[in-house]
Amino acid sequence: MITKRFYIKTLYIAYLSIFFTFISCKKQSSSATTTSDKVSITEQLDYAKGFNIQYYDNYTQITVTNPWPNAQRAFTYILYPKAKAKPKLKLQKDVIYIPTPIEKTIITSTTDIPVLEYLKIEDRLIGFPNTAYISSEKVLNLVANGQIKDIGDDRNLNTEIVLDLAPELIIGFSTAGETKSFDIIQKAGIPVIYNGSWTELHPLGRVEWIKFIAAFFDKKEEASQIFTTIKQEYLKATALAKNAKSQPTLLSGNLFKDIWYVPGGNSYAATFYKDANTHYLWADNTDIGSLALSFEEVLDKAQNAQFWIDSGYFKSLNDMQQSNTKYELFDAYLNKNVYSPILKVGPSGGLLYYELGAMRPDLILKDIIKIVHPEVLPEYTSYFFKRLK
Repeated sequence: MITKRFYIKTLYIAYLSIFFTFISCKKQSSSATTTSDKVSITEQLDYAKGFNIQYYDNYTQITVTNPWPNAQRAFTYILYPKAKAKPKLKLQKDVIYIPTPIEKTIITSTTDIPVLEYLKIEDRLIGFPNTAYISSEKVLNLVANGQIKDIGDDRNLNTEIVLDLAPELIIGFSTAGETKSFDIIQKAGIPVIYNGSWTELHPLGRVEWIKFIAAFFDKKEEASQIFTTIKQEYLKATALAKNAKSQPTLLSGNLFKDIWYVPGGNSYAATFYKDANTHYLWADNTDIGSLALSFEEVLDKAQNAQFWIDSGYFKSLNDMQQSNTKYELFDAYLNKNVYSPILKVGPSGGLLYYELGAMRPDLILKDIIKIVHPEVLPEYTSYFFKRLK
């Protein structure tokens, strides 16, 4: 049912749309030149490829060049201190000006929750779509206390609730392009930024997007320290794995409606297998996504694989067998060398792996090394992966 309040807000949004269109037309008549201010610092990014940050005297310019695969445009954000006036710049159209630091925000992906927690700003989160999917106990407590409101589905946000919450910023994402919900919200004057961390192919590239989010909360130094620590742990584990005397064969993925999806040889998952010093059986493939294969193709290539990593949501070998008896044809299954990231489950039943994993690839890598080269990390206890029984 459409409420009177929502009807009034709809008219308000329409009015703002006309107003901003008029302003935009005036701005677009100016030449597309950049400010004469000189760059004071350019953020040095080690692994992330999808964004860049430039620090000027009175503002920060962030450009997201890869918000989703094959994006045809970039997004530019100008951050300036709330205590100062909005900078007068001559920039190309579609630039979004954002006063910082942000005190109230909405995020739309569970993978951003650990980022806020590591930066110690989870208390600034006021809305999230489908709060039942959250695994973090700390953030779920904020939901239970009413501090964080459920704002609907991530692909169809409840704009009425969002407008009521009046966040200063929404950190969104998209898999294929801009969304209608975000368009409506931005026309109401609430800035939306695109976090494209999920498009990064190197695990440390995804972590480095913490610098992107931190910039909006004035947490630059904290983000740099967190990234450096995780990077050092990841690279240290990679170096240890190289000392292993063997390179065991490895299978990944499982069947879904008669199609077996395995990570491509240049994919995010395959990077872990390479850095763990395994012989991933599709390592020679050049795809960055998943390969859709028949059961026979996988069996022919991986029947004798020593390890089976990330077999899906199965909780036991019996669950796998009941799902498909063909799994019994693999040596890894018969030898009980099947592992899934089911070790830690959130209060609402979600796997912590899918929430925290992107932020802590060092733990994922160590888990895999512990599985295939236990002698390399004798004192380490697995964090995400569990051996199925």
